Amino acid sequence: MSGIVIYFSRAGENYFGGELKNIEKGNTEVIAEYIHEIAGADLFKVEPKVEYPSDYMKCIDVAKKEFAKNARPEIKEELEDISVYDTVYIGFPNWWGTLPMAMFTQLEKLDFSGKAVKPFVTHEGSGFGTSNKDLKKLCTGADIKKGLSIPGAKVYDAKNIVRAWIDE
Repeated sequence: MSGIVIYFSRAGENYFGGELKNIEKGNTEVIAEYIHEIAGADLFKVEPKVEYPSDYMKCIDVAKKEFAKNARPEIKEELEDISVYDTVYIGFPNWWGTLPMAMFTQLEKLDFSGKAVKPFVTHEGSGFGTSNKDLKKLCTGADIKKGLSIPGAKVYDAKNIVRAWIDE
């Protein structure tokens, strides 16, 4: 069985464990790399053509405007085909209750028919929000499995949790 992790992650200033902190690697990317290591899944990072500001408050303002407009920001590289994969792990931080809009840009382009989709989210208390509903729309034809919700401040202690979730 082959898998791929499609994820969005943002380094820089982040809300982390109750305070703003500058991080070199985004929380979602940490989990994506665990999945790559444990399950042998390929990695595909969704990156916007125009980077989000590294300042947290400016970033969330841009994200809020994108969400309000239901925007589809351009991305640097598009994944065009997932037909060779059985399992698709979809990872993202919770932004305004759902996936970052750049993830919508990418996921809308893919055919999820017959795929097992395993979503995971990093957050600071909001869990999946409404993203499960959005994933059902974005991943038409997929069997969406139980997701994994991890507080961003706990990603470096979550490897065994990720391993157990992969094995479910």
